[in-house]
Amino acid sequence: MTEAHTPTLSVTLLGAGQEVGRSCCVLQYRGRTIVCDTGIHPAYSGMASLPFIDELDWSTVDAILITHFHLDHAAALTYITEKTNFRDGPGKVYMTHPTKALHRFMMQDFLRMGSSSADNLFTPMEMSMSFASIIPVQVHQLISPCPGVSFTPYHAGHVLGACMFLIDIAGLKILYTGDYSREEDRHLVKAEVPPIHPDVLIVESTYGVHSLDSRDEKELRFTSLVHSIIRRGGHVLLPTFALGRAQELLLILDEYWNKHPDLHNVPIYYASGLARKSMAVYQTYIHTMNSHIRTRFAKRDNPFVFKHVSTLPNSRGWEKKIGDGPPCVVLASPGFMQSGPSRELFEMWAPDSRNGLIITGYSVEGTLARDIMNEPDEFASVKGGMIPRKASVDYISFSAHVDYAQNAEFIELVKAQHVVLVHGEQSVMGRLRGAMASRYKERGEDVKIHTPRNLETLELTFRGERVAKAIGTLADSPPKTGEVLTGLLISKDYSYTLLHPRDLKDFAGLTTCSVVQRQKIELNVGWELVRWHLEGMFGTIDEGVDHEGVATMRVLGSLDVKKSGETELTLEWDSSASNDMVADSTVALISSIDKSPASVKLTSRQHTHDHDKPHPHAEGAGKEHQAAHITRLAWFLEAHFRDIALFMSDSEDEEQMFLITLDDAQAKINLVDLTVESENEQLKKRVLAVLDMAVTTVTSLSDSFSPPVLPEDDVAPKKDNGEEKIKEMSPVPPEESGETQEQDEAAEAAETVKEDSPLTDVE
Repeated sequence: MTEAHTPTLSVTLLGAGQEVGRSCCVLQYRGRTIVCDTGIHPAYSGMASLPFIDELDWSTVDAILITHFHLDHAAALTYITEKTNFRDGPGKVYMTHPTKALHRFMMQDFLRMGSSSADNLFTPMEMSMSFASIIPVQVHQLISPCPGVSFTPYHAGHVLGACMFLIDIAGLKILYTGDYSREEDRHLVKAEVPPIHPDVLIVESTYGVHSLDSRDEKELRFTSLVHSIIRRGGHVLLPTFALGRAQELLLILDEYWNKHPDLHNVPIYYASGLARKSMAVYQTYIHTMNSHIRTRFAKRDNPFVFKHVSTLPNSRGWEKKIGDGPPCVVLASPGFMQSGPSRELFEMWAPDSRNGLIITGYSVEGTLARDIMNEPDEFASVKGGMIPRKASVDYISFSAHVDYAQNAEFIELVKAQHVVLVHGEQSVMGRLRGAMASRYKERGEDVKIHTPRNLETLELTFRGERVAKAIGTLADSPPKTGEVLTGLLISKDYSYTLLHPRDLKDFAGLTTCSVVQRQKIELNVGWELVRWHLEGMFGTIDEGVDHEGVATMRVLGSLDVKKSGETELTLEWDSSASNDMVADSTVALISSIDKSPASVKLTSRQHTHDHDKPHPHAEGAGKEHQAAHITRLAWFLEAHFRDIALFMSDSEDEEQMFLITLDDAQAKINLVDLTVESENEQLKKRVLAVLDMAVTTVTSLSDSFSPPVLPEDDVAPKKDNGEEKIKEMSPVPPEESGETQEQDEAAEAAETVKEDSPLTDVE
C-alpha cells in the first residue's frame, strides 16, 4: 500500500548541533512534534545558556522526552514549561522514575549555585510547578502520549535512570540515544540495543574517533594517581557533578581504601549539598542497577553506605579548614569548575605543587575544566586577578560516554537507514562521520550520515509504504502466494487494518448499513419498449414481479426498474460505486427512449399482429447463448486471419475448437477454456493478443458485470434479526405476459437489424 505523497521527517537541533551542551532535538513528522531533551550550555549563564527556544512554537509540541538528569540535557525544562506557551498546547513531559527524583535535586542545586540572581532563569516557585507536570515512566514501558505516537525507554547506562527512547511516529521509528555507555561499570548496566531496527538513529558523538582505556585500566591508573598525591603530602581535588559519576568514583575509592590500611587515616570528603539526598535516591533505585550491586544489597551489604567517605557540612569556611589541613581527597561540584566548591578549592590549592587535580569527566569547550587541561602557568580568579598554577593536572575519563569502537559497533547493530550525529564538537563529529562512511563504503551499504548544525533543519524522506494487518475472518487461514485479499481497510492513528465487513463491529466498534436509492421517471412509452432498449444496452434482462406484485426488470443483477404507474418508472438499487454507475447509465438510456428511431416508428402507426422477438443484442440462454458467443468470436477472428475453421460436435468427448491457418502455420483455439496451441511461437502470441481483444469486444455487459454463479452449497443467505433478507423476483405469470403493440414494433426493429447485418455463417 503506497501513500499518495512522500512523508518527510524534519530534525531540527535547538542545541547540541556540532557542539556539546544544551541538548534539544525537535522531531516533526505528519503533524506531530516531539522534543528530546531540554538542556543548558554549561559554559554560558543566564539566557545565553538556553537552547534556541524562540525558533519553535512550543504550544505545538506533543511530548518532551528527557533522557537523564544532567544539566546539559534537562536544566532548561522549567523555563520551557513555565515561561513559554508550552502549557497552551497538549504537550506532556516524560522521564524515568530515577531521573525525576534526581532532576529535582539537581535543579535545586542549580538554582542555589547561580552566580547571581540576574542569571537565574526561573524562580523556586516556577521550578516546583514544573515538577508537577512531569510524568514518570519505567524502562521498557510502551507509552502513547497522543494518537499516532508512542515511545519505549531502554537502558542507556551513563548515569542512574538514563535511557534512550525508541519513538514511533505514524509508523516511522526513531531511536534517540542521549548520552549512553556500552560498558558496564560498578553500579550501572550498559546500554541496550533495542530489538527493533529504527529508520533513523540520533546518536551522540562526544568522543568522535578517540579510543578510551578499559574500565580496569582506568581504575588502576586513577587509584595509583590518587595514592601518589597523598604520599607526597598533597590534597586531591576531583571536580564532579553531585550526581552521576560521583557515585562511581566513591565506590572505587571506598573499595581501594578498604584494601590499603595505610590510607584509613586519610579522609575522603563528598562536598555537595546533595550528598545525603542523592544517596537516599541511589539506595531507593538499587533494583535498576547491575547484578553486582543487587547481589550485595540482597546480602544486606548496602554498597552505598561508605565506610571511608564523609559528607561535609554546609557551614561557611569549610573550604579553608580542609585546605589548611592534612592530605585528603575531595569530590566537589560542579564538574566544570565554573563556580561553587570545586572552583574555590582549586583556587586555594593550585599554587601548591604537592596538590593534584584529576579531571574525571568530559569537559565542555569554554569551561575552566577544559582550559586547565592544557596546564597553563596561571588562570583567572573568579574575583579577578591571576592565580599561579603549580598543582599537577591529570585527565582520566569516567564520563560513561562511548568511545569510537563502542559507538561504531552500536551504530552498526542498530542498522538504521539514516544516522544523525549530535552532542559533539564540529571537528570531532566530522572525523567520526568520515570514519563511519568509510566502514559502510567498504561493505557496500548505503547508510546516510548527517551532522546538522544548530537550527539547520534536516529533512529526511521515506517511502510511503505502510503495512496493513489482516485480522478476524481474513486471518483464519494463511494467504497463498499471489492470492488477493479483499476487505475493508480501516485507518486509525496511522495504522492500517484489513477486515471482513462482518468483523467490523467486533474489531472496530463500527456497524455497516446499506443505502437504498430510488428515483422516479415520468415516461410516455410502453413497458416492452423499455425492456427492448435495456436489452440492447445491457444484454439479458431478468423480468418478473417484486414481493408487492409490481412488474420489475433487473439490470445486471444490481438495479430494479419497476412499473410503478401507467407513465411512471421507479429505479431502485443498493448504493455503491458500481451500482451507481449502472443507475446513471440506465437513467440516461430511459430518458432518451422517446427520441430513438425505434420509438418514433412505434408511435407512427398501429400493428394488429403479435410476435415475440427480443432485441438482437439481447443474450439468449443455454446453448443458444453459447452458439451466439462463438459465432461472434468467429467473426472477429475471421476479420483478422481470414482463413479459420470451426469444429463443433454434440459429443462432450470430442474437442471443440477454432483452427486458424496463416501461411504454413496453424493455431488451435480450445472453445472450452480459450487456450491457444501452436508450434509457431509468433503466431501463438498474435492469436492470443487478438483473442483477448475479441473476448472483450463480444462479451455483453451482463456477462462481464455479473458475478460468477456459485454452487448451491456455497450460497448462504444473509440474515437480519433472524429473517432472511434475500428478496427474489417472481416470474411473470403466463396470463400476464401477452404481447403488446410495443413488443411488435421492437421485434420488427430487431428483424430489420438482423436482415441488414453483413454477418455470415462459419463452416
